[in-house]
Amino acid sequence: MITPNKALRAVLERVRPLGTMRKPLHDALGCCLAENLLADRDMPPADCSIMDGYAVRSADMVKCPCTVRVVGEVAAGSAARPRVRAGTCVRVLTGANIPPRADAVVMIEQTDETGGLVTFQTKVPAGSNIRKRGEDAKRGDVLLGKGALLGPVQIGLCAAVGKAELKVYARPHVAVLCTGEELRPVSARIRAHELRNSNGPALFAALLACGCTNVSLEVVPDDLGVLTLKVKQVMTEYHVLVLTGGVSVGKYDFVPEVMARVGAAIRFHGVAMKPGKPTLYATLPGNRHIFGLPGNPLSAMTSFYEFVLPALRRMSSTPEKECRPTMRLPLGRALRTKGERVKFVLGQLLWTKTGPSVRALKSHGSADLVAGAQADGVIVVPAGSQELPAGSHVEFRPWRSQLW
Repeated sequence: MITPNKALRAVLERVRPLGTMRKPLHDALGCCLAENLLADRDMPPADCSIMDGYAVRSADMVKCPCTVRVVGEVAAGSAARPRVRAGTCVRVLTGANIPPRADAVVMIEQTDETGGLVTFQTKVPAGSNIRKRGEDAKRGDVLLGKGALLGPVQIGLCAAVGKAELKVYARPHVAVLCTGEELRPVSARIRAHELRNSNGPALFAALLACGCTNVSLEVVPDDLGVLTLKVKQVMTEYHVLVLTGGVSVGKYDFVPEVMARVGAAIRFHGVAMKPGKPTLYATLPGNRHIFGLPGNPLSAMTSFYEFVLPALRRMSSTPEKECRPTMRLPLGRALRTKGERVKFVLGQLLWTKTGPSVRALKSHGSADLVAGAQADGVIVVPAGSQELPAGSHVEFRPWRSQLW
């Protein structure tokens, strides 16, 4: 069997970024820029006040207390430009442009205004409480480089420079096929030998969370002919196919044979990891990829985050080093384990006064969705480990999208 790291390398060596497209700003979240984002003007475009107060000449504040006359007001968004001369000041609101000849702002809490006259108690140096023109960026500066991942703050920056439409890398179209005679719809009344399809909705949600919006989901019976036809059909329409179940060595595990029938090259089948050992990865010409995940829910999700999600990110042009997010955290309590495979143990984040740590959760196996629902991700336990003491640092793979 291949190791998990070698399996990931086998995937990332074969997936290629897709083409580019133009998207409206509101639909670009999670995409990667396909061009540099440039400042269309100085940021900020003029000297402006960082608080409510009074714009003054610092030379008038040398001897305090002193009293000067208010000659106008400038609010954020106002084009008013009342001139500040000796012995005068202008009332300014947060974000307002600094009036001509003023060189400092005194916060309103440090003043007393009565009848159009303002008294200042302490002197103020030039430049106080002012954001200078071009302080954040100059016109033409590169604010985000090609390939930058667009999160909420990056979307805000694009809006600030007037980019209502962006050139981005396309995101892959993904099909999910859940195999198994035992699977029934979520809303169905079921008997003891049947299961509701939990893998499908879980994977569908994970795909939406990582920005894949063109996703299909179907359940397919354990029938070699039906599955073969469905895979052929799907791979003419989608970049990536994710199968669950049918990848082990049982009588009805048809996925490996289906790969041969559709002409897909199996790159690995079996990974030295727990859970997720039967995971399969195959390719078709034209940058098309097939992942066969085990049927048990936690096995499927572990393999999804370890292999499928990095592939999808790379196809969206995410830099390789960012395709599989990993945190290095101290263990909140000792973790005992056994076996020669790399283990992915459900982990829950702990927020303490000294910072975040992670602890292992008890689980009854790779079908235990109840335990899985309490997890923030998985702790990576190296092969051959027997005990990891409390306080030792471990790799933690986040599963919740807000931790990515």
